[in-house]
Amino acid sequence: MEEFPISNGMKKSFYITSPIFYPNARLHMGHAYVVTLCDILARAKKLQGVETYFSVGSDDNTGKIVKIITEKNQKVEDYLSEVSQNFKDLYSKLDISYDQFIHTSDKEKHWPGAIAMWNKLVEAGDIYKSKYSGLYCVGCETFYTEKDLVDGKCPVHLTVPETVDEENYFFRLSKYTKEIKQKIESGELSIVPNTRKNEILALLDRGLDDVSFSRPIKNVPHGIPVPGDPTQVIYVWCDALVNYISALGYGTKDDQLYTKFWPADVHVIGKDILRFHAAIWPGMLLSADLPLPKSILVHGMINSGGHKMSKSLGNVIDPNELIAEYGKEAVRYYLAREVSPFEDGDLTAEKFKEAYNAGLANGLGNLASRILTLSEKYLEKAPEIPEHSIPQEFKDLMNKFEIQKATDFVWKEIGELDKFIQDSEPFKLVKVDEEKGKEVIASMVLRLYTIARMLNPIMPETNVTLKNLIKQNKKPANPLFLRKN
Repeated sequence: MEEFPISNGMKKSFYITSPIFYPNARLHMGHAYVVTLCDILARAKKLQGVETYFSVGSDDNTGKIVKIITEKNQKVEDYLSEVSQNFKDLYSKLDISYDQFIHTSDKEKHWPGAIAMWNKLVEAGDIYKSKYSGLYCVGCETFYTEKDLVDGKCPVHLTVPETVDEENYFFRLSKYTKEIKQKIESGELSIVPNTRKNEILALLDRGLDDVSFSRPIKNVPHGIPVPGDPTQVIYVWCDALVNYISALGYGTKDDQLYTKFWPADVHVIGKDILRFHAAIWPGMLLSADLPLPKSILVHGMINSGGHKMSKSLGNVIDPNELIAEYGKEAVRYYLAREVSPFEDGDLTAEKFKEAYNAGLANGLGNLASRILTLSEKYLEKAPEIPEHSIPQEFKDLMNKFEIQKATDFVWKEIGELDKFIQDSEPFKLVKVDEEKGKEVIASMVLRLYTIARMLNPIMPETNVTLKNLIKQNKKPANPLFLRKN
């Protein structure tokens, strides 16, 4: 698997994005997972001294929102503010270190970028008006052809699409099929893992169709008006995907962030939106003569008990409830170590409790307590901490998106240090040979500090707690300091 580069020519920075979510869905573990995944990768780069920018946001200009605010008889601004705050609250609970929360309803930050992109596509001769009669899934905000459906239903929501007759503007995506394929096959646009790369290449082999890029304003009245045609609004994908560059100031006078951080080093997305990010988005960028992102990391879904989480099955796990019971650090630990970034994961209350007890309470928590108790008792002060104490193997794994393996590497170090204590018995040695015993205890403290530093991206609060305890030469007041009930 390719390592994503941290530089591109003169670019010495790192830009990572999460998908922007519809602000109408109840928060679920999928939301928690993808932003935690992004946060871990962002923090890992910062730990390596790379200037990093991390963007999240919400996709506000959709038909879904129109339907909901109509049903609720609520102002769109009030609804969007209320629901997007739920996302920000969850991100805060999970200690997500994003730099910007972009709203596609933001007329100052986002709209100029979307309009600038639209005008670029027009200049390239890639926007045309045509009547359309076809199938539309409200859940996906997507037009489908018959060949896209599974048993006549949307492949994502498994619902029968609506039949829509409209006159819209279209984007000549078909024009860029071969070029997009070449960019992916050459690795210029890296799709990770290979299963998703092969999936999009198979789609490209079948050929891309032109896509609708506008909707009548009567259907989406709070969308971005099409330049020169106030009867139409820019359709969701030409609008939503632009968030990755509008967040950096593209289309405005204040575009210093765009100059510094674009192209993105990695877009992190779910497998259900692969087509939009690996086909439509590159086509738009090619048409606009803008650089393509370097990588797209496509994660799987989080199931529960082997099944998709659903109310009917009673297996829905609320991330807020999990955080309330076990603490954010435990949730971050589980998502990092127990879920592969490349495949579907599984989460049940039983699995979570088992992982918590084995890896945290009886693993890291117990080890830290034992070492720091010995240090406080037998060392006059903390040993001198080396500046560079992060193993290269750990950094290499993070640079390959191998978050699960990187976390396993940390816990392998925890296991080896625990075994060292059992074998060397420093609590006995220090009574027989005080000087030698203190040397052994000091070496264990330094190894624990290295573990704490590697925890920086995965469990940032634990990283700070452990480093402070080590520097203060104090044992934790509560051996189970990881739990935040």
